[in-house]
Formats: sequence, structure tokens, C-alpha cells
Amino acid sequence: MTEFVSVLTTGGTIASSRDEHGVSRPVAGLGIDVDGVRVREVMTKDSSALDFADLDAIRTSVVDALAEDGCIGVVVLHGTDTMEESALYVDLFHDDESPVVFTGAQRTADHPDPDGPGNIAAAVAAAQSEGGVSIAFGGRLLPARGAIKKHTSALDAFRSAALPRPTPLQWTPVAGTRVDTVALYPGADGVQIEACLRAGASGIVLEALGSGNTNSDVVSAVEQAVEAGVRVVVTTRVPFGETSTTYGGGGGGHDLVDAGAVFSRELRAGQARIQLAALLATGATDVTVHDSFA
Repeated sequence: MTEFVSVLTTGGTIASSRDEHGVSRPVAGLGIDVDGVRVREVMTKDSSALDFADLDAIRTSVVDALAEDGCIGVVVLHGTDTMEESALYVDLFHDDESPVVFTGAQRTADHPDPDGPGNIAAAVAAAQSEGGVSIAFGGRLLPARGAIKKHTSALDAFRSAALPRPTPLQWTPVAGTRVDTVALYPGADGVQIEACLRAGASGIVLEALGSGNTNSDVVSAVEQAVEAGVRVVVTTRVPFGETSTTYGGGGGGHDLVDAGAVFSRELRAGQARIQLAALLATGATDVTVHDSFA
């Protein structure tokens, strides 16, 4: 049996070219000429345009590829804007040690010095030797869980907090589950949270200040949301470090917990939203939701 790595293309800068106006657009038919690789196009989209149905499709494509005889690993070519979300999504349901490696590029395929080919080569190598779900980018191989895009244009844009991986969830499609993110700021009130409730959100992720703080107006809105059956998870706009529930005063982390919110210890808003949506889709209990973010 001939062993191979399956490369799944989804679009993104790595599969884009610039038009006469300098605008980057995804193109179909990305050419990859690497021994021991089989390429399949899943979609051709900017990652900023992906929704939960697309993430379901990517995860299903990964599982189908790994089920093929001779497939020893999968590489997913993906846009960098939401790579951390898609990688975590696959990781949450990945129930074996087969390698799944996400990669992409900061420069388009027609750039005079593209970074895509080097990232693809590194990802294919990792898919032949590593295990679990990871991101290969700019000379780094990072675990999916805890990953964050740290720079808009640097060729080694990603970093990772390398967090412990929880038990994989039982697969359930997440499309149709609404989880919104609300960015907090000085003077924030409950308007955005109330709008999420009216829109039918099942969960809300708060990107709070500092170690996970806000004000009393937001705390009151959180309490109302929780009473309405909406799960609320608190993270922070600070890139790295643990959140904390030690502050009081009416709007601190301690007050948010008293209002019924759950603190995401280290996952930031993008990945916290993905994890909360997956938990809600699988019917997780309040205890499971709390423990998954602790």
C-alpha cells in the first residue's frame, strides 16, 4: 500500500493571486507538486467568510481523508484570519493520534517571494511524523489549542499557549448554533448583550478587560442572559496570560462569576467561541462547560 499525505485546500491567501488593482482573491486549482501528496479542493473561500457550516465541512473532509487507505496524515491549507478557529474546531472532535496540520501564507501565490511553498513543505513533513492537530507556520509547529494570530503580516504570525487538551467531544455538527462575541471597553453597557439575546444566541463570549473585568452594567446584563438560559463565557482582550476572578467592586471577575458567567482560563475570544459552540451543539451540561474552560 502506498502511503500519502492528503492536502485539503480551502482557499485563503495561500491560494490567492492579485488582480490588476492589487486586490487579492482566492483562486481554484492550487498547484502542488510534492511527492507522496494527494490534493483535494474542499472549498475556495477567504477564511474571514467561513461560517459554522464551512467548519463542519472542513472537519468532515479531514475525517474522510484519514479514512482512505494509505493516508498517514492530513494538511489543511487555510486562510490565516481564522485558522486558529478552524484548527481548534477540528481538534475538539479529533479522537485519534493521526496528524492534522493547518497551514497557510501571508503572501499570495503570485508574490515574487511567497511563503506558502515553505509552509506547505513544513506541514507535509509534520503530517508524516507528528500527531494531533497543529499549525505549521513560519518555521514554527504549534498545537492548535491556544493558538492565536499575533501579527497581521509577519511571516511567523502565530503563537500558542500550548494548553492541555481535553477529552475529544462526540461529533455533532455545529451549524445552526449561534454564539456571539462581545468586545468590552470603558463605558460599555448591556446593549450588545441584549441584542445577542434578541438575535437568538445560545451562548455569548465576552472579551473583557485586563484579567477579565468590566463594569456593573455589563454584570447586570450577564445575569439577565444567564437567567434566560444563555451560557456566558468570559475571556480577555490581552493576548496571553490567565484570566482571574479575584476582582470585585461590582464589575470585576468575581462579580461576573456571581452573575453566572464561566471564565475561560486561557483560550481567547476566537477559540473560546468555537469551543462554546461545540459544547452547546453536543448538549454539554453546565458542569462540562465550566470544566472545559477551567
